[in-house]
Amino acid sequence: MASIFNALNIGYSALNAAQVGIDTTGHNIANAETEGYTRQRVVTAAAYPISIDPGQRGNGVQITEITRVFDKFVYDRYTTASQNKEYSDMLKKSLEELSTYFPDIDGVGIKEDLQNYFDMWQSLATNPSNTALKVALAQQAQTLSQHIGETRSQIAGLQSSLNDQLSVNIDEVNRIAEQIAGLNKSINEAEAGGANNANDLRDQRNQLEMTLSEMIGAKVLVGQVESRNVIDSNIAIEDGSYTIQVGGFNLVDGVGFHPIGVDKAGNQNGYNDLYYERQDGVRIPFSNNITGGKIGAMLELRGATIGQDGEFEDGFLQETLSNLDTFAKGMIESTNNLYAQSATSSMRSNSLSFGPTDALMSSDENFNTGTFDIVVYDLDGKEVGRRSITINDSTVMSDSPLSTNSIVGQIDTTTNNIDDNGDNNGLNDIDDMLVAGFASNTFELNLKAAFASQGYTFAIEDNGTNFAGVTGVNRFFDGYNAKTMNLKSDLKNDPTQIRGFKSPANGDNQMALDMVELQFNSVSFKNGFQTSSDTLYGYYDTLVTKVGTRTNSAILANDSITAQFNAVKQEYDSVSKVSIDEELANLIRYQTSYGAAAKIITTIDQMMTTLLGIKQ
Repeated sequence: MASIFNALNIGYSALNAAQVGIDTTGHNIANAETEGYTRQRVVTAAAYPISIDPGQRGNGVQITEITRVFDKFVYDRYTTASQNKEYSDMLKKSLEELSTYFPDIDGVGIKEDLQNYFDMWQSLATNPSNTALKVALAQQAQTLSQHIGETRSQIAGLQSSLNDQLSVNIDEVNRIAEQIAGLNKSINEAEAGGANNANDLRDQRNQLEMTLSEMIGAKVLVGQVESRNVIDSNIAIEDGSYTIQVGGFNLVDGVGFHPIGVDKAGNQNGYNDLYYERQDGVRIPFSNNITGGKIGAMLELRGATIGQDGEFEDGFLQETLSNLDTFAKGMIESTNNLYAQSATSSMRSNSLSFGPTDALMSSDENFNTGTFDIVVYDLDGKEVGRRSITINDSTVMSDSPLSTNSIVGQIDTTTNNIDDNGDNNGLNDIDDMLVAGFASNTFELNLKAAFASQGYTFAIEDNGTNFAGVTGVNRFFDGYNAKTMNLKSDLKNDPTQIRGFKSPANGDNQMALDMVELQFNSVSFKNGFQTSSDTLYGYYDTLVTKVGTRTNSAILANDSITAQFNAVKQEYDSVSKVSIDEELANLIRYQTSYGAAAKIITTIDQMMTTLLGIKQ
């Protein structure tokens, strides 16, 4: 039955509830600026009553739980917005840096150097024998080559920086995931039996989840979400099984942790390749599975798939590098193809990427079917012989025995003895004047001694095959991409060797004029398996426009995503963030409640004193 001591217990329960309320409010105030902290509140209920006649009598108050004011659905929107913002911020930052490598809009950069380069050819065309103009042309050609190479180096440096950042961030992801697995164990222990809520531990876990989502686009999957509308309409908490997935693979499974591996020894360029190791030890390529967060942006820019050649098969930076390489190669080949028509006494190609019996049209090089002419001039610049060499789908450099479907065979006297000059003399034709050979993947074409001693020279005039451009037999530029492009070493060391003539006749400036015309002509650009035609300016403008458009798009998208993030964050803060004004009001309320509870105990004490006084 109820007694005076029961009344004392009611006062004590009220005093205890007020004290816990003050403790919780103080905890909220203390962590008002703690990142990731969720405000807490004390949930109370009437204690189980005592059943006596004439009815049930109240038994005070009991604390049922201390819970977080946390809405899982709002939190999920917040993590998604944070993930998108981190992804967008990374893209914007990197693309803005990339765009600074192409300052052409300000009247400086590669395009300006290209214009100055062609202007120097124009100057040389007005006076093809002027030594000073040749020196100036050589200097401008080196400036252009150097600027193209430096731009490529800057892009590759940005790509390398992202590659290094990737490794560091993956290490951080693994550390966080392992920490979450440890927190899961602590939460399970703290909440065993269902009597307590591990509020602060759950806050820590949510903060780590947020970071993981921002970094790698991780998704948290829970067994169920429970709404506590009876307590507070803003409370919807997760419960049951717990898994964190990235790209469909479990990174955290309850208290288990499965790290993402990084391997850079598997490719020749030392790029960090990501993998997921199954329990049976099989490594699964993982880079393409990451599409969100900061790391997702890194992979989109750097590239995710590493090809057999050690280069990336995707990634915007790799695309930009490939486009710049294609531009440089197109310029090298088109320039060299024209320069080969300037008469000389010997020609030697670059080291080629195909063998003597490999079909030219089946190689990765930018050959075209058609013909090119070998033209021989005498000492006075008069044409004394011309032979057309054909390239078709099955043409090779040199076969054995020599056939008329090989380049060497079409020049050699034993297989192709043609009266090139129509004088019915079988001893002064192209095959009598020149000797061709292909050894160690290098093609050579030289005048025979008897004709060289008489001042004869020869040149190659192309009719669309791009043979001289690809092989570089009589080149102005060395190299094969933006990284290796440079003025031929012989011309760099002695610019006076630069030739502006086509035939060695006095005053001939046709080759220099053709070089000037090159800036307006359509050039063939081969990028992997894709071949396109455009002017040098047009292709470069397209390259720069792609960078500028992508950067501008990233900036605009970032503005929109940031606005969305701010709106969602404000919503989340309105639910879970500590409000100092609200907590101070609660503090006053609990202080008043504590005073009232103390008054109950004082009253009971006086009652007990009166009761004991009656006995005396």
